[in-house]
Amino acid sequence: MDYLTHHMLRRSAQSRPEHTALVCGSSRLSYAQLDSTVRSLASSLHNTGLMRGQRLAILLEPSIEQTVSIIAANAAQAVFVPIHHSLKPDQITHICSDCQVTALMTTKKRWQELQNHVDLLPSLRFIVLIDDHFEDINSPIPAYSYQRFSSLASPEPVQDRVIDKDLAGILYTSGSTGKPKGVMLSHANIIAGAEIVSDYLAITEHERILAVLPFSFDAGLNQLTSALLRGATLVISQFRFARDVIAELKREHITGLAGVPPFWNLFVQPSSGLSKADLPDLRYITNTGGAMPQSTLALLRSGLPDVQVFLMYGLTEAFRSTYLPPEQLDHRPTSMGKAIPNTEILVLREDGSLCGPGEIGELVHHGPTVSLGYWGQEELTSRVLRPHPFSPPGANNAIKVCYSGDLVQTDDDGYLYFVGRRDNLIKSSGFRISPTEVEASLCQHPGVREAAVVGIPDELLGQSIKAFVVAVDGASLLGEDIIATASQTMPRYMVPKTIEILDQLPKTSSGKVDYPTLRKRAESQTPAMQNA
Repeated sequence: MDYLTHHMLRRSAQSRPEHTALVCGSSRLSYAQLDSTVRSLASSLHNTGLMRGQRLAILLEPSIEQTVSIIAANAAQAVFVPIHHSLKPDQITHICSDCQVTALMTTKKRWQELQNHVDLLPSLRFIVLIDDHFEDINSPIPAYSYQRFSSLASPEPVQDRVIDKDLAGILYTSGSTGKPKGVMLSHANIIAGAEIVSDYLAITEHERILAVLPFSFDAGLNQLTSALLRGATLVISQFRFARDVIAELKREHITGLAGVPPFWNLFVQPSSGLSKADLPDLRYITNTGGAMPQSTLALLRSGLPDVQVFLMYGLTEAFRSTYLPPEQLDHRPTSMGKAIPNTEILVLREDGSLCGPGEIGELVHHGPTVSLGYWGQEELTSRVLRPHPFSPPGANNAIKVCYSGDLVQTDDDGYLYFVGRRDNLIKSSGFRISPTEVEASLCQHPGVREAAVVGIPDELLGQSIKAFVVAVDGASLLGEDIIATASQTMPRYMVPKTIEILDQLPKTSSGKVDYPTLRKRAESQTPAMQNA
């Protein structure tokens, strides 16, 4: 019975031991080899001091080691915390400090970048470095070599002492204010997501899935878990250009590919070679992380006429919520579709009553993928995860649903359409970005007194970030200098595309920044999106 995430691997290893489980570059692991490697690492982690429920942070680029570490954390009865490799030391330190990680899996180079922040990580007990030689490292925390770590393993596997309702992973995502929040996923959440997506995508053991999305992103993680569940092959991509992806699709006989709008926008560019590509094995592609531009969708369908295109919508707090079947693309190309299997989607008015067709309301998700809430954020959790609005009498508020904050409407046939957000989150390059976090980073520039950030429509990115700043009295500012400084403290996807310097920011009567006015100003200066 698969009730913990690593059980999916064990069952596939028993039924298909010699079948290829993972591919990354020239490295290949069969299911038997992957299972053995995971068991060994889990035992070593456990014997070194990673105990039940403690957190293992994984700061690695896409790789075999990253994948093994995620599964091994759960096999060790612990919790995985994947951290996107593009994040800067301040963001990494926040994540590790916030969820009080016990161990960190990373590289020598990244650890050296973090050592000045080690005083902010009192819970960190040891690190494991993915480097062959690191004898010269001067670490205040006990450090182990990944390659030699297996010598600490015991012959007997770690005994399962957790249940499916226990915490399995924490994915950090931006909120409308402040720093990223950790969304807590149980083993049951993750397995349900794998089962549901595998069902409507008809994934089998014959699938070869190309992973271009990061495992710190819920849709990327689901590609891994869906492959494990079905005994399929996962090919981990380390692409730099779209043409590299096209080449890998052909070389590895890929059957399934998931992406976000910016990825697909690059994928259809003439330089990718899509128009000349011969990809007979590719069966389906999926989109999530934002609406796909209609121009991009048309080019994809033209370049891949025999490939099924699934448009999906979701949120980290509840994983996938809806999908549009490929046969509906011609009829409803801008729709989010309907609820995924085993899920109820409600559209509610402000008073909690159900909306009718064409009426705008908040999307509310009820189903097995609703997360456990936010790590250490009880008040925020209670605002997002609430009792089912139509629970039967006597249910005692036991059934929790996720209030997404997304405004949607349905057509007469019940298909959903995205309208906007209740908060001011920016969705760019598939990431949810907190304006407050960007503003705080911009204000670290010595010449910036105030900063305000808005998202504006962008054909390639979904939204691009525009910043308005006010200079310190007497300071002379250049937008390119502010961007250069911001690039040192923020990952690329959070750095504003443009900066406008104002004498003062517009304010509301209560003294708050008037974001609607700034947004109108930014959009009036931006050429209208084509096919928006």
